[in-house]
Amino acid sequence: MPIHYQLGDDHIARIVLDRPEAMNAMDMEHFFQLRSAWDRFNEEDDAWVALITGVGEAFMVGADLKTYIPQITEYQRKISEGDVDSIGGFRLDDGSRAVLRGVKIYKPIIAAVNGTCVAGGMEMLGGCDIRVASDTATFGVLEPKRGLFAGGGTTVRLPRQIPFPAAMEFLLCADRIGAQQALSMGLLNEVTRPERLMERAEDYAHRILANGPLAVRKTKESVLRGLATDMREAYRIESELAGEVFSSEDATEGPKAFKEKRPPNWTGR
Repeated sequence: MPIHYQLGDDHIARIVLDRPEAMNAMDMEHFFQLRSAWDRFNEEDDAWVALITGVGEAFMVGADLKTYIPQITEYQRKISEGDVDSIGGFRLDDGSRAVLRGVKIYKPIIAAVNGTCVAGGMEMLGGCDIRVASDTATFGVLEPKRGLFAGGGTTVRLPRQIPFPAAMEFLLCADRIGAQQALSMGLLNEVTRPERLMERAEDYAHRILANGPLAVRKTKESVLRGLATDMREAYRIESELAGEVFSSEDATEGPKAFKEKRPPNWTGR
């Protein structure tokens, strides 16, 4: 299983991309596995935060062109010949869903970028909320170098996440940049030594887990839904979600724990 998923007692779902021989490139089977991992994280009540990383010298480099392109070409041919929406259990949108394009996950996602992050790796990074990188990691939207197009969400998300001039330099020059430059652009939260990468990513996870999980989820939901609309509708969404949080069990438990000078016992309800 090149895509590992493990949910710990600490409410952290750890997802590991384990194809170091292919720099964690994905074919249809691996995109399906990764999509399934995100679906599982989204559905499991005890999974409150996800942490994703890679094995070897790469975080993720996108599609395995040697196998994925022939697979997707054959897939599309079969789809065009018959009234089917999947072949062998795989769907055409597995790739985009695997890199979090158009996926509604309101639980926090932390990326621990251990190495090369390009193509689909950059697409998926745009769907992660907290990004910690090794100082040896590199980043790039390299598709234009090959006359191709980054259609997994990067051209939409990146200009909304970092300053416009930085985003356009990143997208149009198609340069590969180092972790410190990515940090200065606002793409990352932190850069650290490789041996401390997981420690620092876990620290962010535990800082988030100290908070009410329902409040955290609704906060992220308010941000993402608000960014997709105008201010008036965003305020309406915010008020709607605030009402849900203030009427929850956790909203009773938080002030009670503060008054009793003890850690809160969150339920996520």
